[in-house]
Amino acid sequence: MELYKQNFSGIYAKQGKRFTSLYTENLVPGEVVYGERLVRDKGIEYREWDPKRSKLAAAILKGAAQIGLGEGDTVLYLGSSTGTTVSHVSDIVGKNGFIYALDFAPRVMRDLIFVAEKRKNIAPILADANQPFKFMHMATTVDFLFQDVAQKKQAEIFLKNCELYLKEGGFAFLSVKSRSEDITKKPAQIYQDIRHKLEKEMIVVDFRVLDPFEKDHCAFVVKKK
Repeated sequence: MELYKQNFSGIYAKQGKRFTSLYTENLVPGEVVYGERLVRDKGIEYREWDPKRSKLAAAILKGAAQIGLGEGDTVLYLGSSTGTTVSHVSDIVGKNGFIYALDFAPRVMRDLIFVAEKRKNIAPILADANQPFKFMHMATTVDFLFQDVAQKKQAEIFLKNCELYLKEGGFAFLSVKSRSEDITKKPAQIYQDIRHKLEKEMIVVDFRVLDPFEKDHCAFVVKKK
């Protein structure tokens, strides 16, 4: 199998007959995180990246032109869950990068700790993304901020954290679950409302609806002014 490099740092792809598959170079060769397939190409091991289990992978396959994440970056990841996407971000930023991976649920944090034991560029943080001042002693300013928090006021939580932690000129990725925001509104209206909120403080550089990979989800990529 021969992979080709995407336009994004550390992300690779293989064009199949029906669809494109994404891969990241495995930071911990021989180890899997969520049962993903391992493949080798020219002596290098890669992990297949499932877009149905990762909003970031879904956005890339839906044609995102810019994500702003690269090798050596420091990342604040809000809504890390068990570490599926976090592990691929770990591959992308590499040994010179670092990830503060935050979630408020103790159950998923236990799984994330096992991932972090093997991936030394991940620091798990048990905290609430809606209260960013409470974990300032555990995180620094970052080059890239990622949020996948399925609750109300997703844009407000995102902007609070960007203001506090994201460096000037840094990029951030917001995954929006429309049904968590308001089940009475159509997703398109929710996406438009959130875009207006983001544009007041950030530069929106990309927007993608994530169907069919993630139903009723969208993703924004923004840059801090």
